Amino acid sequence: MIWLRSTLFFIWFLLISIVLHVAFLPALILPRRGAVIAARNWCGGILWGLRVFAALDYEIRGEIPVKPALVASKHMSMWDTVALFFLLGDPVFVLKRELMRIPFYGWYARKVGMIAIDRQGGGIALRAMTRAAREAMARGLGIVVFPEGTRKSVGAPPDYKSGVVALYQGLDIACVPVALNSGLFWTGFLKNPGRIVIQFLGPIPSGLKRNEFMAVLEERIEQTTGELLREGRALLAPSESRC
Repeated sequence: MIWLRSTLFFIWFLLISIVLHVAFLPALILPRRGAVIAARNWCGGILWGLRVFAALDYEIRGEIPVKPALVASKHMSMWDTVALFFLLGDPVFVLKRELMRIPFYGWYARKVGMIAIDRQGGGIALRAMTRAAREAMARGLGIVVFPEGTRKSVGAPPDYKSGVVALYQGLDIACVPVALNSGLFWTGFLKNPGRIVIQFLGPIPSGLKRNEFMAVLEERIEQTTGELLREGRALLAPSESRC
């Protein structure tokens, strides 16, 4: 059943992506709000399709921050970006520059104001990222960053990068860590039925030194993620047919 459910969801994913991306093309030359509406409808449609076709729902724990906030999240699957954009209302993500080159996705990401970073750009790229984040927060937008810089498979050792520190210190704002267990359920093409848990943790106050902040951030995210993974594994249906 998992293959069948995943196939049905994939068909839905293609349909909603094509229809919404084409229908909202005029939003690319209109004020930013139109592209945000398109993105939120796309994200909401994906979450709906997961629940209906793949029997995959989600649970929110903790307090969703109000804008503007700096959110640093574990990243295991595409689900994370979809859910965080939908739940936070209208955040700006820090993402790798290559994603901006994807047709439609990149066009809307640029219109919404996502912050593209050249991961090989060193200090110049970090300063440009921080400057763009300040401008976004001045407009009342929250910032979402994946502190490891890319998706990590379940069980992979943590690898936290300096970008999150640059934002934390440059914005001089508290940071809200986020843990999740989406990697157990969104596994490439296959979508395991169950319930993804996303947990917003207590904010890390501003003003910590670099090493102290990184240690606290990694400990909170990794510890809670480990707990959510153990919980998720216990709920997976090991005997369900993958036909």
